[in-house]
Amino acid sequence: MDKDKQKVKKEEIYRILALSVRKLFQCSELDFCQLQEIRLRIGEPLLVVCHGRELFMSLHGGFTEDRSQAYLVEKKDVRETMEYISNYSMYAFEEELRQGFITVRGGHRVGVAGKLILEGGRIKNMRHISFLNIRLAHEIIGCADSVLPYLLQGGRLLHTLIISPPRCGKTTLLRDLIRQLSNGDGHFNGMTVGVVDERSELGACYLGVPQNDLGCRTDLLDGCPKVQGMMMLVRSMAPQIIAVDEVGSREDVEAMEYVMDSGIQLLATVHGSSIDEVKNKPVLERLIRERRFKRYVVLKENQIGCIESIFDERGTILFPGNHLERLTGLEAC
Repeated sequence: MDKDKQKVKKEEIYRILALSVRKLFQCSELDFCQLQEIRLRIGEPLLVVCHGRELFMSLHGGFTEDRSQAYLVEKKDVRETMEYISNYSMYAFEEELRQGFITVRGGHRVGVAGKLILEGGRIKNMRHISFLNIRLAHEIIGCADSVLPYLLQGGRLLHTLIISPPRCGKTTLLRDLIRQLSNGDGHFNGMTVGVVDERSELGACYLGVPQNDLGCRTDLLDGCPKVQGMMMLVRSMAPQIIAVDEVGSREDVEAMEYVMDSGIQLLATVHGSSIDEVKNKPVLERLIRERRFKRYVVLKENQIGCIESIFDERGTILFPGNHLERLTGLEAC
């Protein structure tokens, strides 16, 4: 990330942080390119996740692994942060609060937790918000360059499942695959891609406008449940590809089968550290056994952006030989 982009990202985050917390960050030498999460929990240490590593923010703005030296988040810090996030109008964000997160300028997602207000068995609102998780959006153009050639056949995407442990770059990889497939290049024509962005992480929409580049032939359903979204896209948008992040429920799998049976190529991700772990998930085992997916991309655990392997439906390893290929740009973010 160049200095101008890093400056913009800093400003986007600083503007939503409580003043006391903001000052700590301003005193630090934190590289925002490596910053993934900021966690505020009332009465607990201010915690950041940088390049997959958890650190506490110290009382003087540095970083420490010693909990006793950490800055403890106060109730006013969370309240003030929520005021900045909502522009002093929590009422305007009731729908987002029911989903458990708010997307802010720059596409950064703020997860919220606290006291739920129920009505008729459904979530009506949230009060006494005490926990915040600010997840920074990282768009890395070109990070899928080394992966995409393995997923195409005759200029057409094959059904692909990306397998990755948490915080290892799967959403960033998926986002760039969507962009490249949508735009096309000299080797293949661009394709119409339908994206179901249930948690607003792929497009990172702010006021309905995607903050991330998903390509010129992409249609996006923002904040839409995966199952309903996949059905809607098949019926209304005539996509050639449907992309969806973090599948796992039985309903997800049924919708994925519907997509595949409709002649549409599927690009999906799932949490897991290996194909064996994913095969042991009852809802996915049958799809794998029936060889519905034609390509599997496995990301390396504890190494952000590393491809561990790419193989086909028969288990033939297409990549690598005896080394790891690192995705361009993901090693630092």
